[in-house]
Amino acid sequence: MSISASDLAALFAAMAILAAVPSVSVAAVSARAASAGFSQGAITAMGVVAGDLVFILLALFGLALLVEALGEMFFLIRYLAAGYLLWLGLSLWRSTTRARVTDAAGDGSSWSSFMTGLMITLGDQKAVLFYLGFLPAFIQMDSLTSVDVAAVALTAVLAVGGVKLGYAFVAGRVGRRLDQRAGRLLNRVAAGVMVVVAIVMFISAS
Repeated sequence: MSISASDLAALFAAMAILAAVPSVSVAAVSARAASAGFSQGAITAMGVVAGDLVFILLALFGLALLVEALGEMFFLIRYLAAGYLLWLGLSLWRSTTRARVTDAAGDGSSWSSFMTGLMITLGDQKAVLFYLGFLPAFIQMDSLTSVDVAAVALTAVLAVGGVKLGYAFVAGRVGRRLDQRAGRLLNRVAAGVMVVVAIVMFISAS
């Protein structure tokens, strides 16, 4: 495996922080849990994670093809990815918390809960662009192996899934709305993570 334990730990922390930012998926998971119980919120979270895994795999194999096609010129992709992440981070820093946890329409079935999470994630086509920019900061794409892919996928499941399950648990037990100040703080933390990752990528590509 070419990914070090420290890189995996950094990837886990970054994914967890970004997954905690108030978003449509957070709202969906929390609404399901608040209206139909923790189990339905957890199943919705599983759908969100499944969608993320699809985008991560697309990004990893797409990047692997780019490495093969560009060879030594792949550093240009790292510059573009770093610039994209920097733009995302600055945009997130300036944004306000718009995502709200609202009532879910009825209890719904486990299948509909799962599909809600999956479709919300797959409906955001910008996610694959995000992963295309994000993953090269932690992974040496020129030495990517099947074990690396499995490790990244497992990291995403634990980080993203763990955070979404946390939202489901809190929404099921406590309430349906995320405090706006807490949401703004999470936005700022996530923005900082993106900016730091972008800077690291700029330095490593130089």
